[in-house]
Amino acid sequence: MTTVLELDGVGKAYGSGPARLRVLQDVNIRVAQGEYLAVIGPSGSGKSTLLNILGCLDIPTDGRYLVEGKDVATLDDRELSHLRNKRIGFIFQSFQLVSHLTVLENVELPMFYARKPRAERRERAMELLEKVGLQERLHHRPAQLSGGERQRTAIARALSNHPALLLADEPTGNLDTHTGREIMDLFHRIHDLGGTLVLITHDAGIAAQAPRRVALRDGRVESDSGAPSELAAVAT
Repeated sequence: MTTVLELDGVGKAYGSGPARLRVLQDVNIRVAQGEYLAVIGPSGSGKSTLLNILGCLDIPTDGRYLVEGKDVATLDDRELSHLRNKRIGFIFQSFQLVSHLTVLENVELPMFYARKPRAERRERAMELLEKVGLQERLHHRPAQLSGGERQRTAIARALSNHPALLLADEPTGNLDTHTGREIMDLFHRIHDLGGTLVLITHDAGIAAQAPRRVALRDGRVESDSGAPSELAAVAT
């Protein structure tokens, strides 16, 4: 099975000398195509730092991070930008929609940066918005949408360039329980269709819905329900 991402002995530290702060230590995680896992941990466990590394927004201090076999540390800024745009779909707790663009235009935006033809962008965006149930909201702006509709728009946008990895950061954090359940159901459908998802959360109930769970504590992998037996024994 194709490996989408691999963290091999990844560590991250800030500062130097006595003030050096180590946030991640010896993190080993491999995610295959079509897997769906949740990374869970309390505040200060290293989730945000791990998220930044997974999203190619930061580079490990130690170890290697590979996306589809490419070592992120060997890529220049242009190559990293290309990787983020075409191979990673981001979903944020605060939606991060562009307020002056319509729903349709927001979903088209990553494809615009990928220089896809206008007709192709429009067709793909409309197809995705129909799949997430927003075909009647194409020309609305984010301020005219509910929280759930904004997050569904963000999910459609994240899927627009056929990413290898969908990376979600506390995707239900700003939603009520019912709407959060609808968003999680949408993630399950994406997974059922073969999508690869990594969800970062502090919510045990949300994490429990993922087939695989990785728990962080004090910058280390405390447990990994999908790890090989020898790695799981070390982690626990």
